Amino acid sequence: MRPENHSSVSQFLLLGLPIRPEQQGVFFALFLGMYLTTVLGNLLIMLLIRLDSRLHTPMYFFLSHLALTDLFTSFDTVPKMLINMCTQDQFISYAGCISQMYFFMHFSCIDSFLLAAMAYDRYVAICHPLHYTTIMREELCIILVAVSWFLSGAHSLLHTLLVDQLSFSAGTIIPHFFCDLAAMLKSSCSDTSLNELLICTEGGLTIILQLTAILGSYIRMAVTILRAPSIKRISKALSTCGSHLSVVFLYYGTIASVYMFSSPGKSKDKDIIASVMYVVVTPMLNPFIYSLRNKDMKHALQKFIGAKDTPRCHCFNPAVLGSHRDHPRSLS
Repeated sequence: MRPENHSSVSQFLLLGLPIRPEQQGVFFALFLGMYLTTVLGNLLIMLLIRLDSRLHTPMYFFLSHLALTDLFTSFDTVPKMLINMCTQDQFISYAGCISQMYFFMHFSCIDSFLLAAMAYDRYVAICHPLHYTTIMREELCIILVAVSWFLSGAHSLLHTLLVDQLSFSAGTIIPHFFCDLAAMLKSSCSDTSLNELLICTEGGLTIILQLTAILGSYIRMAVTILRAPSIKRISKALSTCGSHLSVVFLYYGTIASVYMFSSPGKSKDKDIIASVMYVVVTPMLNPFIYSLRNKDMKHALQKFIGAKDTPRCHCFNPAVLGSHRDHPRSLS
């Protein structure tokens, strides 16, 4: 087909998931259930953190933003996938595709920065527990989150503007179920060497910095614990960092399977299935990981459920207030 610039191309065709027509109904119900679970689970995480004063700590502040970005990631990709499965109308407008690609990169990048900030928070809690409240003060947490949103926005905007300069053929087919950057580059008729160079340099540097912050924090924690090892200390560290480590492995494991371990000879269907793990499954599992492995979240959920069944007594208890003031919680 004749190459056309972006202004001439009005829509793309998304191939969608490699599912047989007779299986569409089953997978539609499955993914709809997963989507609703993701939305309700992450909304519940944010609600519990908002309502329970015990969760007004830096780690849960970062967790609330992580739940928010997981929610937005699902909003950005899954509804269109479900509509395509239900109506068999797999076309997406050019503007819609570019917007979807931008927001997907934006929220995915924020996730990475937030995981790095949470690793630093755990490092301070374990290695500097006496100075935790002075180091992880509210101003620093707000700055870390604001920088995460700003850098992620700049990163996504840079790649989106470069893609917007590419040419596409009329009736371009995107071999994916959403407008992923890599799939867009493969579908373009233009020279994408600049885009690929930017991905390897700017994108690679961003991932390296994020992973360095996470790995560096956990290496320092391990060194601190091993200086005076004890079963109690190790078990407390695992309970403190277990949820975060699980999310880190799940998040970066799925990213590696999609983008790093993919090869030209690898089946496209396997890449799409790995993307489903990253786009659909990971945001759904995060609330379960943090609620099932975290005593504070379990307590907040029990308190929330119990508050709906019993009258709430708004009593001022100076003893409780004093205990919270005198004994700040440095470990979750």
